[in-house]
Amino acid sequence: MRNGRGSALAFVSVGSNIEPHSNVVAALKALMERVRVIASSTFYETAPIGSQAQPAFVNGVWTLRTDLAPIEIRDALLRPIEDALGRRRVADKFAPRTIDLDLILYDDLVLTDGAIRLPHGDIARPFVSVPIRELLKTGSLDVAPDLRDRISRLLDPYPAVDPPGKLLEGLTRHLQGMIDRTLS
Repeated sequence: MRNGRGSALAFVSVGSNIEPHSNVVAALKALMERVRVIASSTFYETAPIGSQAQPAFVNGVWTLRTDLAPIEIRDALLRPIEDALGRRRVADKFAPRTIDLDLILYDDLVLTDGAIRLPHGDIARPFVSVPIRELLKTGSLDVAPDLRDRISRLLDPYPAVDPPGKLLEGLTRHLQGMIDRTLS
Protein backbone atom coordinates (compact mmCIF):
# COMPACT_ATOMS: atom_id res chain seq x y z
CA MET A 1 0.00 0.00 0.00
CA ARG A 2 1.16 3.54 -0.51
CA ASN A 3 0.77 5.77 2.52
CA GLY A 4 -3.01 5.41 2.56
CA ARG A 5 -3.33 7.65 -0.53
CA GLY A 6 -5.03 5.08 -2.73
CA SER A 7 -3.72 3.74 -6.01
CA ALA A 8 -0.95 5.50 -7.87
CA LEU A 9 -0.62 6.25 -11.55
CA ALA A 10 2.65 4.72 -12.75
CA PHE A 11 4.26 5.09 -16.18
CA VAL A 12 6.49 2.20 -17.30
CA SER A 13 8.75 2.49 -20.34
CA VAL A 14 9.10 -0.57 -22.55
CA GLY A 15 11.97 -1.40 -24.87
CA SER A 16 13.17 -4.45 -26.79
CA ASN A 17 15.40 -5.23 -29.75
CA ILE A 18 15.62 -9.02 -29.50
CA GLU A 19 12.43 -10.50 -30.97
CA PRO A 20 10.76 -7.25 -29.92
CA HIS A 21 7.20 -7.86 -31.11
CA SER A 22 6.83 -11.17 -29.27
CA ASN A 23 8.73 -10.01 -26.16
CA VAL A 24 6.73 -6.78 -25.82
CA VAL A 25 3.44 -8.71 -26.11
CA ALA A 26 4.67 -11.32 -23.60
CA ALA A 27 5.73 -8.57 -21.18
CA LEU A 28 2.31 -6.92 -21.37
CA LYS A 29 0.56 -10.26 -20.75
CA ALA A 30 2.76 -10.92 -17.71
CA LEU A 31 2.25 -7.41 -16.39
CA MET A 32 -1.54 -7.61 -16.81
CA GLU A 33 -1.57 -10.83 -14.75
CA ARG A 34 -0.08 -8.95 -11.80
CA VAL A 35 -1.33 -5.36 -11.93
CA ARG A 36 -3.99 -3.17 -13.57
CA VAL A 37 -2.63 -1.81 -16.86
CA ILE A 38 -4.92 1.00 -18.01
CA ALA A 39 -3.31 2.40 -21.17
CA SER A 40 -0.67 1.91 -23.83
CA SER A 41 1.03 4.63 -25.80
CA THR A 42 1.89 4.45 -29.45
CA PHE A 43 4.89 2.17 -30.01
CA TYR A 44 7.82 3.20 -32.18
CA GLU A 45 10.84 1.65 -33.83
CA THR A 46 13.86 3.69 -32.76
CA ALA A 47 17.58 3.66 -33.49
CA PRO A 48 19.73 2.00 -30.83
CA ILE A 49 21.74 4.20 -28.48
CA GLY A 50 25.45 3.50 -28.32
CA SER A 51 26.55 0.79 -30.74
CA GLN A 52 24.66 1.05 -34.01
CA ALA A 53 25.72 -2.53 -34.85
CA GLN A 54 22.54 -3.95 -33.39
CA PRO A 55 18.86 -4.11 -34.37
CA ALA A 56 16.50 -1.18 -33.91
CA PHE A 57 14.49 -0.99 -30.70
CA VAL A 58 10.75 -1.10 -30.19
CA ASN A 59 9.75 1.47 -27.54
CA GLY A 60 6.60 2.72 -25.86
CA VAL A 61 5.01 3.37 -22.47
CA TRP A 62 2.29 1.65 -20.43
CA THR A 63 0.28 3.23 -17.64
CA LEU A 64 -0.61 1.30 -14.49
CA ARG A 65 -2.89 1.86 -11.52
CA THR A 66 -1.31 0.22 -8.50
CA ASP A 67 -1.02 0.21 -4.73
CA LEU A 68 2.56 -1.03 -4.96
CA ALA A 69 5.32 1.30 -3.80
CA PRO A 70 7.88 2.37 -6.44
CA ILE A 71 10.60 -0.01 -5.22
CA GLU A 72 8.06 -2.88 -5.26
CA ILE A 73 7.09 -2.03 -8.83
CA ARG A 74 10.71 -2.22 -9.90
CA ASP A 75 11.91 -5.18 -7.82
CA ALA A 76 8.81 -7.37 -7.39
CA LEU A 77 6.98 -6.61 -10.64
CA LEU A 78 9.20 -5.38 -13.49
CA ARG A 79 12.48 -7.19 -12.78
CA PRO A 80 10.86 -10.65 -12.50
CA ILE A 81 9.12 -10.11 -15.85
CA GLU A 82 12.43 -9.08 -17.42
CA ASP A 83 14.12 -12.15 -15.92
CA ALA A 84 11.35 -14.49 -17.14
CA LEU A 85 11.77 -13.10 -20.67
CA GLY A 86 15.52 -13.68 -20.66
CA ARG A 87 16.81 -10.20 -19.87
CA ARG A 88 20.50 -10.35 -19.02
CA ARG A 89 22.13 -7.33 -17.46
CA VAL A 90 25.66 -6.74 -18.77
CA ALA A 91 28.27 -4.00 -18.34
CA ASP A 92 27.19 -2.31 -21.60
CA LYS A 93 23.95 -0.60 -20.60
CA PHE A 94 23.10 -0.10 -24.28
CA ALA A 95 23.46 -3.78 -25.21
CA PRO A 96 20.66 -5.60 -27.05
CA ARG A 97 17.91 -6.88 -24.78
CA THR A 98 14.82 -9.05 -24.86
CA ILE A 99 12.89 -6.58 -22.73
CA ASP A 100 13.60 -3.48 -20.69
CA LEU A 101 10.92 -2.26 -18.28
CA ASP A 102 11.57 0.89 -16.24
CA LEU A 103 9.38 2.80 -13.81
CA ILE A 104 9.60 6.33 -15.19
CA LEU A 105 6.96 8.21 -13.18
CA TYR A 106 4.91 7.41 -10.10
CA ASP A 107 2.22 10.06 -9.80
CA ASP A 108 4.24 13.28 -9.47
CA LEU A 109 6.70 11.86 -6.94
CA VAL A 110 10.24 13.18 -7.10
CA LEU A 111 12.59 10.78 -5.35
CA THR A 112 16.34 10.21 -5.27
CA ASP A 113 17.25 7.91 -2.43
CA GLY A 114 19.98 5.76 -3.92
CA ALA A 115 17.67 2.77 -4.36
CA ILE A 116 15.42 4.40 -6.94
CA ARG A 117 15.19 7.68 -8.84
CA LEU A 118 11.93 9.29 -9.93
CA PRO A 119 11.45 10.60 -12.48
CA HIS A 120 13.72 7.96 -14.01
CA GLY A 121 16.63 9.39 -16.02
CA ASP A 122 15.28 7.90 -19.25
CA ILE A 123 12.47 10.47 -19.20
CA ALA A 124 14.95 12.66 -21.09
CA ARG A 125 14.76 10.35 -24.12
CA PRO A 126 12.12 11.33 -26.71
CA PHE A 127 10.94 7.71 -27.06
CA VAL A 128 9.92 7.94 -23.38
CA SER A 129 8.80 11.56 -22.91
CA VAL A 130 6.71 11.75 -26.12
CA PRO A 131 4.62 8.63 -25.31
CA ILE A 132 3.98 9.91 -21.76
CA ARG A 133 2.82 13.26 -23.15
CA GLU A 134 0.56 11.35 -25.57
CA LEU A 135 -0.98 9.34 -22.74
CA LEU A 136 -1.63 12.47 -20.69
CA LYS A 137 -3.33 14.20 -23.66
CA THR A 138 -5.59 11.35 -24.76
CA GLY A 139 -8.12 11.84 -22.00
CA SER A 140 -8.37 8.05 -21.67
CA LEU A 141 -6.55 8.23 -18.34
CA ASP A 142 -8.76 8.87 -15.35
CA VAL A 143 -6.46 11.44 -13.77
CA ALA A 144 -7.39 14.40 -11.62
CA PRO A 145 -6.62 17.61 -13.55
CA ASP A 146 -4.21 18.86 -10.87
CA LEU A 147 -2.20 15.62 -10.99
CA ARG A 148 -2.20 15.71 -14.81
CA ASP A 149 -0.81 19.27 -14.63
CA ARG A 150 1.87 18.34 -12.08
CA ILE A 151 3.01 15.36 -14.18
CA SER A 152 3.02 17.54 -17.31
CA ARG A 153 5.26 20.06 -15.52
CA LEU A 154 7.72 17.25 -14.72
CA LEU A 155 7.94 16.64 -18.49
CA ASP A 156 8.57 20.30 -19.39
CA PRO A 157 12.39 20.08 -19.55
CA TYR A 158 12.37 17.01 -21.80
CA PRO A 159 12.21 16.60 -25.59
CA ALA A 160 8.89 16.77 -27.40
CA VAL A 161 10.22 15.40 -30.70
CA ASP A 162 7.21 13.89 -32.41
CA PRO A 163 7.37 11.21 -33.62
CA PRO A 164 10.45 9.82 -31.86
CA GLY A 165 10.77 7.02 -34.41
CA LYS A 166 8.89 4.96 -36.97
CA LEU A 167 5.27 4.43 -35.91
CA LEU A 168 4.37 0.77 -35.38
CA GLU A 169 0.62 0.89 -36.02
CA GLY A 170 -0.08 -2.86 -35.96
CA LEU A 171 1.76 -3.49 -32.69
CA THR A 172 0.22 -0.38 -31.12
CA ARG A 173 -3.32 -1.54 -32.04
CA HIS A 174 -2.63 -5.04 -30.74
CA LEU A 175 -1.31 -3.82 -27.37
CA GLN A 176 -4.12 -1.29 -26.92
CA GLY A 177 -6.65 -4.02 -27.80
CA MET A 178 -5.17 -6.35 -25.16
CA ILE A 179 -5.63 -3.65 -22.54
CA ASP A 180 -9.08 -2.62 -23.74
CA ARG A 181 -10.34 -6.21 -23.43
CA THR A 182 -9.31 -6.34 -19.76
CA LEU A 183 -10.91 -2.99 -18.96
CA SER A 184 -14.31 -3.69 -20.52
